Amino acid sequence: MADAGLSRKVRSKLQTESRSVSERKTRKGVVQISEVANGLIDPVLAKRAGINTMLLGSWDEIAGAEFADCTRPERIAWPRRASEIAGEGRYQPGVLTVACEGARALFLTHAQGELIQRINGFFGFHAIGQLRIVQKPVAPPPKRYSRPPPLVGEAARRLETMMEGVESEALKAALKRLGTAVLSTQRR
Repeated sequence: MADAGLSRKVRSKLQTESRSVSERKTRKGVVQISEVANGLIDPVLAKRAGINTMLLGSWDEIAGAEFADCTRPERIAWPRRASEIAGEGRYQPGVLTVACEGARALFLTHAQGELIQRINGFFGFHAIGQLRIVQKPVAPPPKRYSRPPPLVGEAARRLETMMEGVESEALKAALKRLGTAVLSTQRR
């Protein structure tokens, strides 16, 4: 009996989330781009990975400060529902695959019970029964900013004439760096 109520609860939640963009309340007739993007991305994520953008967007709060920077949810594997085919209607929770950076995986393993409770609290029902931890890099490599090449010719003279009235050497150096970066990108 409780399983049937849980199924209704799940169905109700999914129906609420899958309202079309046109049915959603808008502010002064304008639809936010995030609503449109989520409406397009959620079905693809649900089909490919079994997760939605709400889980990805809220992951920092779910994982907490200790694991937010070193973990990322990858997919939810839902078990086959043989019980529904047989007519029993029992619900079985899924397995969430979480990518975790090497050394922190051990700590995540110890805290996985608490993390599962947080995830289920986010979903509002017993959605996840187990975590599968995969060790891999989570954060993208940092961007490397290169210094722009020094200005030559007309661009260098133009920058020097712009900075003639500046008396502070520190400000002049900062403006020169900024001007070099701006003028070097304009030349391309």
